[in-house]
Amino acid sequence: MPSRSPLERAFPFLRWLPLVTKQDLKADVIAGLTGAIIVLPQGVAYAMIAGMPAEYGLYTCIVPAIIAALFGSSHHLISGATAALSVIVFTTVSQFAAPGSPLFIQLALTLTLCAGIVQLLMGLMRFGAVVNFVSHSVVLGFTAGAAVVIAISQLKHLLGLSIVSGSTAIENLQLTLGALAQTDSKALLIGIATIAISVCVKTLWPKGPHMLIAMVGATLLALVIGDVALVGAMPNSLPAFSLPVADVVTVERMAMGIIAVALLGLVEAISIARSVAMKSGQLIDANQEFIGQGLSNMIGAFFSCYVSSGSFTRSGVNYTSGARTPCAAIFAAVFLAIILLFFAPYAAYIPIAGMAGILFVVAYNLIDIPHIIDIFRTDKKESVVLASTFVAAMLLHLELSIYVGMLLSLFFYLRRTSRPTIEFIDPRVYKVPEHLIPDTAIVRINGSVFYGSCQHLQRGLQACNAKHLIILGRGINFIDYTGAQMLANLVNRKQHTFYFCHMKATPLQALLSPGFSKTFSSLTFYKNAKEALATISVH
Repeated sequence: MPSRSPLERAFPFLRWLPLVTKQDLKADVIAGLTGAIIVLPQGVAYAMIAGMPAEYGLYTCIVPAIIAALFGSSHHLISGATAALSVIVFTTVSQFAAPGSPLFIQLALTLTLCAGIVQLLMGLMRFGAVVNFVSHSVVLGFTAGAAVVIAISQLKHLLGLSIVSGSTAIENLQLTLGALAQTDSKALLIGIATIAISVCVKTLWPKGPHMLIAMVGATLLALVIGDVALVGAMPNSLPAFSLPVADVVTVERMAMGIIAVALLGLVEAISIARSVAMKSGQLIDANQEFIGQGLSNMIGAFFSCYVSSGSFTRSGVNYTSGARTPCAAIFAAVFLAIILLFFAPYAAYIPIAGMAGILFVVAYNLIDIPHIIDIFRTDKKESVVLASTFVAAMLLHLELSIYVGMLLSLFFYLRRTSRPTIEFIDPRVYKVPEHLIPDTAIVRINGSVFYGSCQHLQRGLQACNAKHLIILGRGINFIDYTGAQMLANLVNRKQHTFYFCHMKATPLQALLSPGFSKTFSSLTFYKNAKEALATISVH
């Protein structure tokens, strides 16, 4: 990647903005208009999930989209409200305030500001690789869990029930089942009709705005039926200045949610950016993307926006619509602001049951069934991680399920790396003379020699009874202090005569460091096993 000037590193849009042509702008305008139409029902729906007023979902798709486009690295990623993050916002903040209340809104904005600060710091400290520790199985399990949480939380709106919300998905399901006798048939009819319209339009017109059409259909049906709960009017104004402040104690209580939101937001953004980049051929700078996402949340928090991240649907549509530069995201935000100014009053007629139906469609689309099936077929450990993350999402607060999945992934990773393969090779492969075979063992170590693997390696090497022990080190990538100490102890015991072959530069440097040079400098490090065998034959 070409070097950048300090000014370009601070303002990355200075790198691509001068290269934008008229043809690029034309393509970006068309893609932006398409994206603005698609996000309209999503923004309102996601705000409902988050427990925020409907307009906040649209605000979140305006300001963060512009900031992330200017300061991120992807040319096609569009940021805004997402279903998974909206659920975490609700489950985190609803512990301290009633959904939709002024305090709830203020805490949601505070959560957004704090998450943005965490993301920005991670980007400035070059922590881009940290998202690799959140495995694909964790993301799949979490999104599937979030989908079910969304569906269960919307059941009461689909059925027209007036019940309180529980703290977990299981509690919400129990409360809903207990109130089934109070089901409103009008609300249920509208909800089912909305789902049916969306599915039919998606089937007959795959690239069409199926959710927008379904929302219009639900609105018309509600006007015909009458006497159903409506979303209510939204102010036809642009995002207003807001002050995301709260006491330190509350921020500390939300700390787990803040970290979960920050991590999940980054994982979503990077995953989507890389997915689109595989098609476009663009190189993604993970650290710059962290900075872009952090700034978009920090600045967005002061303009009535709750937590945002990359949107898979909008980014995919943006690319397939022919977007060429990040200007498409800016145009999408501008068009959405225009729509908000002139068409916001019409949101008053949207039935809540219709929005619940749209959210059921969103929830279904979140579950990646083919990849989940593949993982269960091919990898037992990753299947455990996926299933555990999903179950945790059902039983615990949603943000905690991420930590469950990450800890399990880390456990399996450490377990695997702490047990490197000790492969004993038949000496005859290297044409060892028959009289030397009983006293010669050739061992290939496939894995690094570090504090976590020392006990396993020491047990395996000590179990060998051969006098001459040839270590093939081609599979050893590094040796830490504890690993070098373990090998030095084995050499000094003189139970075996060690012959190290095919050692890479980094592990060899560790063995010859000042602390262990007295032990290893007296040994010969051979280029290959044949040289070591020649030495054994002489002795």
